[in-house]
Amino acid sequence: MSGVNRRQLLRTATAAASGVVAGVGLDTPASAAEGAAEAGCTPPLGPVKAGPDDGRYAYLVRRGQKRWVGTPDHVWVVGSTEQVVAAVQEAVDSGKRIAVRSGGHCAEGWVDDPAVRVLIDMSGMTQVSYDPARRAFAVEPGATLGEVYRRLVLGWGVTIPAGWCPGVGAGGHVCGGGYGVLSRAMGLVVDHLYAVEVVVVDGYGKASAVVATREASDPNRELWWGHTGGGGGNFGVVTRYWLRTPGAEGSDPGQLLPRAPKSAIAFSSQWPWQALKLDEPKFTRLIRNHMDWCERNSAVGAAATRLYADLTVGRKANDLNLASGQVFGPDAAELLDDYLAALGAGVGTPVNVTRTEQPWLAAALDGPNSDIYRLKIKSGYLRKGFSDAQLAAIYENLTREQDPKLLFGSVGIASYGGQISAVAPDATAFPHRDAVMRVQYTAAWDDPGQDAAYVEWLRRLYREIYAGTHGVPDPKDGAYINYPDDDLADPAVNTSGVPWSTLYFKDNYPRLQKVKAAWDPKNIFSHTLGIEPSKATR
Repeated sequence: MSGVNRRQLLRTATAAASGVVAGVGLDTPASAAEGAAEAGCTPPLGPVKAGPDDGRYAYLVRRGQKRWVGTPDHVWVVGSTEQVVAAVQEAVDSGKRIAVRSGGHCAEGWVDDPAVRVLIDMSGMTQVSYDPARRAFAVEPGATLGEVYRRLVLGWGVTIPAGWCPGVGAGGHVCGGGYGVLSRAMGLVVDHLYAVEVVVVDGYGKASAVVATREASDPNRELWWGHTGGGGGNFGVVTRYWLRTPGAEGSDPGQLLPRAPKSAIAFSSQWPWQALKLDEPKFTRLIRNHMDWCERNSAVGAAATRLYADLTVGRKANDLNLASGQVFGPDAAELLDDYLAALGAGVGTPVNVTRTEQPWLAAALDGPNSDIYRLKIKSGYLRKGFSDAQLAAIYENLTREQDPKLLFGSVGIASYGGQISAVAPDATAFPHRDAVMRVQYTAAWDDPGQDAAYVEWLRRLYREIYAGTHGVPDPKDGAYINYPDDDLADPAVNTSGVPWSTLYFKDNYPRLQKVKAAWDPKNIFSHTLGIEPSKATR
């Protein structure tokens, strides 16, 4: 723990892991190079095919989670939909397994699996633009969320309710649901997804690009639906997202997505173990206070849904229990006062309290960054607060004597609900619409020699918290696919009898299987938590 910055620990504890898939696309069927030449523009990046002897290869295979380094035969760096089609076709023809990387934040080793022989890197596809033909904003999958925010706000004054971590790529984040600090007030990103362009492979092994929209008359609509929470790496390679809020009318781009807040108050407050002499009653009271606030303030349209709060409680050795988040609106200061008062009731006065009001874009670009650590992440949703037994398990695991080399372990409980719950669970593939809290269980460390110890520490924490439901969350609560956890698909670890697919997708899984069978019948795109195709045919 020596030398570890407390702010960085908070950022690690609250950082969101994202999925694998990514994408880009073109507005016309003309080739990218021809289209750029006709417009007098610079042709797109790529294609670049980098093998192990190429100086770029070492960087490209290390751009993901630090626990894994891939060994593909080559990496494609692509700049257009046509280039993706060609790369996929070559891989299919040669019988090689494909993976896709956009931002590089997948919390499991799907992209760097030894079985992956062809990696398609989307980091050259970063454009964010307005498409007047579709009255929607086009976002390429290699664009980071920070760059999406920057361009949408500076160009049109609008935004999307995406993740708190600005370095995450749009590619995998969006198709897993897309949740962030504005979601309680504005919904998930997929609630604003109008269309998606995907490179798919048919039953004959032919790769092609398809555009699917949410229009009821679109014969490809189910492919769009699959990308509204079905997770990354399942149906093909996303090459572009189009975003427009349902019901938005007219052709003024500034009215087609939510208006970005003018300003926000970013805040954090700490209740350290040592300084406040937290015992078990005070510690559990702190968590209960936060959970009770979430339960009381998660109704659709409630003023408090403009406040996002994440209470992160950590190992006693880390001496770090923090509440952090953002709030916006004319009554932001009052909402924050009410939340902090509720949180500290009966616990004690917090220390290291910060309240920074700044333009919303500045706050959005100053989000957490987890890139410097090795991570293992698990998740869960809550429709009501933890039970007494679960709180006791959290206390026991965070106070148990540990090897001092272990860096950081935490439970982060984030506010949820609000506008997210205004959407029916089957309207999109994302089913977790009735939760009022999202929980992230995190282990972070920097020594490769500690991998097994930290993974086991987190497994025990998770198993004991959910002892009453056989070691996994209640299926009615479920888990978040953008925090993928391969343990849930491992019968040696998940002995509950509840399939991973139920925890992540609930009743939407059979429909997702039909989408898979229709659009990836040869199961070209797969990973540990990959959707299995149903027997239905296209």
